[in-house]
Amino acid sequence: MTQQPPATPYALRLSIDYPDRPLHRLTTFFRIIWIIPVAVVAVAISGGYWNWDWGDRGQAFGGGGGGVLFLAVLLVILFRQKYPRWWFDFNVELTRFGTRIWTYLALLTDVYPSTDEHQAVHLDVDYPDAKRDLNRWLPLVKWLLAIPHYVVLIFLTIAAVVAVIIAWFAILFTGRYPRGLFDYVVGVGRWVLRVQAYAFLLVTDRYPPFSLA
Repeated sequence: MTQQPPATPYALRLSIDYPDRPLHRLTTFFRIIWIIPVAVVAVAISGGYWNWDWGDRGQAFGGGGGGVLFLAVLLVILFRQKYPRWWFDFNVELTRFGTRIWTYLALLTDVYPSTDEHQAVHLDVDYPDAKRDLNRWLPLVKWLLAIPHYVVLIFLTIAAVVAVIIAWFAILFTGRYPRGLFDYVVGVGRWVLRVQAYAFLLVTDRYPPFSLA
């Protein structure tokens, strides 16, 4: 019997530690207010391009100074087949910061988002070898090829918002985040981030899987 080789992990991987303990009811009740200070910091860093659709930051199409670097990376990949390491590191750290914020907003943790520590959010992104791993022309159309994902994610995100509302009541009454809802919300966030890695961070040419896992 031939043994199948293990599947290659996607270029972006997200896991969030499940809080197997009573969560703080007071900060849960006022979460939408508690998050304002760090949200202001996020807006300042991203240059006003921030939006709240489950971890997908608005892109700085001008390519510098605000939000993740998109246009600048696209042009350098297109004309020089390079992905400058410090641009990559900036994009990854900004994505990690944003992910910690939506994790807190979605009640997946009651630990206030740090500007630099990873906390319960584990987001890893593989640095690409642009000449070997990236097609120089594909970044021009990745955003278009990702449209099927956008359509699916509209419905998944609506369901995730409902799940967070249910979890909000569950935490207030029981102190716990139902594990099934937790896994679903994390899965939607993971899906969004994989699409972002493909279409906007431009770290991989591998098409994102249609999967929460």
